[in-house]
Amino acid sequence: MNREKQDEFWIVGESGDFLAVEKPAGLLVHPSKPGGPRTLWDGLKDLLGYELVTGGQISIINRLDRETSGVVVVAKTAASARAAGLAMQRREVQKQYLALVFGWPEWTECEVDAPILRLGEVAESKVWLQRAVHRDGATARTKFEVLDRRESERGKFALVRAWPETGRTHQIRVHLAHIGSPVLGDKIYARGSDHYLDFIARGWTSELAEALWLPRHALHCEAMELTIKEVAHRWTCPLPDDLQALLREGTAGAPKNLSLKAIVRDVPQ
Repeated sequence: MNREKQDEFWIVGESGDFLAVEKPAGLLVHPSKPGGPRTLWDGLKDLLGYELVTGGQISIINRLDRETSGVVVVAKTAASARAAGLAMQRREVQKQYLALVFGWPEWTECEVDAPILRLGEVAESKVWLQRAVHRDGATARTKFEVLDRRESERGKFALVRAWPETGRTHQIRVHLAHIGSPVLGDKIYARGSDHYLDFIARGWTSELAEALWLPRHALHCEAMELTIKEVAHRWTCPLPDDLQALLREGTAGAPKNLSLKAIVRDVPQ
C-alpha cells in the first residue's frame, strides 16, 4: 500500500468525500489545551486548507486515544459527514483492530458481551478516566481472534485481532483485561492503574519498561469500513514498526488444550 507522508501522519486513501490517514502513537487527535503540542486536527487543517476556504469542513469520524495508532477517517464535506453519521447509527461502520497482549489466550476466538462504565461511578478510583466491566454499565460487545502466539526472553505474548461492535471508551482494552489478556504497555488496565500514576509523576522509567514492555499500549486500528448508499468504503494500514519489532523478538508457540471458541458474558455483581 502506498502512503503519502505528512508532517504528523500518513495519508492512506482519499476521495472527494473522505480522507483516511494513519495516526501514529503519541499524536493527539484534538488539542487538549491552548498552546499545547500540534495535533492531528492541526495537521488536517493545514492539509485541507483549500477545502475549508471553499465551503468544505473537517469532521473526524473515528477518534483514537493518544497512544493508539492506526486509521482515522475524515469527512471533507457536510454531506459526507451526515452520511457517515447515519451509517454509524445504522451500524454500517466496521472497525478492526490489532493488539499485542500478555500471555497466551487458551482460545482461538472469543466473544465478550460485558457492559462498561467509569469505575469512579461505583467504586473508589485513583484514575478518573479508568473504566471497568459492571452490570450497571452501558452495553459493550467485542469479538476477538488470536492470530499468533509468541515467546521471548520477556515472556509469552500474542497478536489478537478485535472487532468492537459498540464504541465504549477504552472498550477493547477493558474487555481484554477482563478476560485475562491485557494489552502490552497499558498503564491503566494491564497490571494495575498505579503504573499510570507513576508514569504521570516520573515519566517512562526502567521499572515501567520491565512491567509493561512498551511505552505505549499496543493497540492499532487496522481497518475502517463505511457503507454509504450500499457502497462500502474501506481503508487499512499495517501494524506499525514498533509493534512489528516486538513480534520479531519472539518465537512461535501454542498452548495445550486449546479451545476453539469462548463466549464471555459474566458480569461482576
